[in-house]
Amino acid sequence: MSTPRPAAPSKVPATIAFVAVAAVVIGCAVALRADWAALLGLPERLVTYARLLTEGFWANPFADPQREWWAVAFDFMLDSLSIAWIGTLIGAILSLPLGFAAARNVAPAWLVWITRTLLNVIRAIPEFILAIVFLLPLFGFHPAAGAIALGIGSVGTLGKLTSEALEDLSPGPVEALRATGASGLSVLRWGMLPQVMPEIVSFWLYRFEVNIRAGAILGMLGLGGIGFLFDQLFNGREWARAGIALLVTVVVTIIVDQLSAAVRHRIIGTEQLTHREVC
Repeated sequence: MSTPRPAAPSKVPATIAFVAVAAVVIGCAVALRADWAALLGLPERLVTYARLLTEGFWANPFADPQREWWAVAFDFMLDSLSIAWIGTLIGAILSLPLGFAAARNVAPAWLVWITRTLLNVIRAIPEFILAIVFLLPLFGFHPAAGAIALGIGSVGTLGKLTSEALEDLSPGPVEALRATGASGLSVLRWGMLPQVMPEIVSFWLYRFEVNIRAGAILGMLGLGGIGFLFDQLFNGREWARAGIALLVTVVVTIIVDQLSAAVRHRIIGTEQLTHREVC
């Protein structure tokens, strides 16, 4: 006698969930009170602005005034890279001890709670709020305000990632050091840090990429970098120069992204190879 086929699962929960999500999406669209009919003119506007922004691409870059436009765009982009790099260094230096203090397998429970609360507060505050409320009164419209804002913003993310990497490390080397009577500081230095440092460095590199883009937004507040140039050009409706600056930004960002990704893969690949050799 054959076994009867089991009944098909009910589709009612999935249908209810789909209807609920659709209702939320429709409600949000209505609450926005946007002029959705304007979307019909979007293709035409895209073509118009694409034509305006690419006008400077086809001119001789070595002739005046295009040569000056390209030079200015590269100078401001280098400023953005400098701001992002300094902000990343600040975040890396400050987040490393905070990451150890936020790891449950390193610090006592009371210190973990305080540190994680601090990191959560930092992550909840956008960089431009830090710059406007706290740093502009101190530094004025200076790139230092943008770099410090990016650094403080990086601390929240990097500290959390560092603590999670510490909590996921292999306990073998740590237990071996403790069995030999090593001090707590020696365990941190020789048992934990070597295991997580490659992953932490990859976090730093990724945050550098994020800070390049975040620095462009801060630059539009007047804090230097390519964002400041965009603000000036868009307000002046200098579309050809804005297109050149946009192209420089895209090209440099892609180059940095590819270099950073290659370094991260090399670091993580070396870490995995070393781990296999040890095992």
